[in-house]
Order: sequence, then C-alpha cells, then structure tokens
Amino acid sequence: MQFLENKHIVLRALEPEDLDSLFDVENDRSLWQVSNTLAPFSRHLLEQYISKAHQDIFEARQLRLAISPKNNKLLLGLIDLFDFDPQHRRAGIGIVILKEHQNNGFASQALGLMRDYAFDHLDLHQVFAHIPSNNGQSRRLFERAGFEHAGTQRDWIRSGREFLDVELYQSINN
Repeated sequence: MQFLENKHIVLRALEPEDLDSLFDVENDRSLWQVSNTLAPFSRHLLEQYISKAHQDIFEARQLRLAISPKNNKLLLGLIDLFDFDPQHRRAGIGIVILKEHQNNGFASQALGLMRDYAFDHLDLHQVFAHIPSNNGQSRRLFERAGFEHAGTQRDWIRSGREFLDVELYQSINN
C-alpha cells in the first residue's frame, strides 16, 4: 500500500476531468469564509491551476489533492496542505467532501492519509487547522483524528455582518 491510499480511497493529483467539481467547490459561497475567498473563480483560471498543480510543495507552498475511491477517479472531495513552512516544518490542512459523499467516512480516512504523508514523507513537525467555532462537524472530525484544541482566535473571520471565533487545532509529530 502506498502512503496516499488505503483499501477504500486514494489521494491523487487533480485531473482536467475534475474541473467541473473544482469549479463548484471553489464557487460555493458557503465555503468562502474558511478559504478566504472574496470573489468567484473562472473556469479558465481553474484550468490554469490544474495545469500547474504538478508543482512541488516546496515551490508552490501548497498541495491540493483529489479524494477518490480506490477503484475509480470519481471526485469525492479535496484535501489541501497550505501555508507550508519548511523552516518551521508545519503546514495548514483543510478538507472538503462534496455534499453527496458526506457522512461516509471519507473525510476521516483522507485526513489520516494526508497527516501521515505530511509527517512521514515531508517530515513535518506539525499540521494545523483553523475551524470556525460554529462548525461542530469539522471540529469533531479533527478531534477524532487526534488533533488537539490549541486555542481560540476571537472574532477571527467575518461571516456576513458578524465576526466568528476560530478554533486552532494541531497535530504534532512526536
């Protein structure tokens, strides 16, 4: 077994056929508050992104992988390492599972695979996540995956006319 797959799923590079799903995810306004997105993405821009997705994480400072079933290339969701800092050996981690594939265990499997990849292959010391306080489902996901709550950032992100607290979760490679 490779480090980016288990018996159910595989974390793979983005392919041109993922464009429509990527377009839908990136333009889902409900996700913008956690992705710091302020405006929609065009298909053209996302095509360019996919064509450059082969860049090494040390060059791009991020890595986005598709989550697919082991037996086909159906896109179940996306998982990212971002804010990659090789000096301090850390990166942020984020995940989104397409609505029609949620609550099937794909997120926890993908999160475990990506954390193992970050620790075992990239030799990171830690991965972290910033999760809005009101996102209980995501907080439970990271807690079940062994991430520890490390603090609260007050009024950290804006949602409409209000500000929300964000919880910091960390997994440290000891």
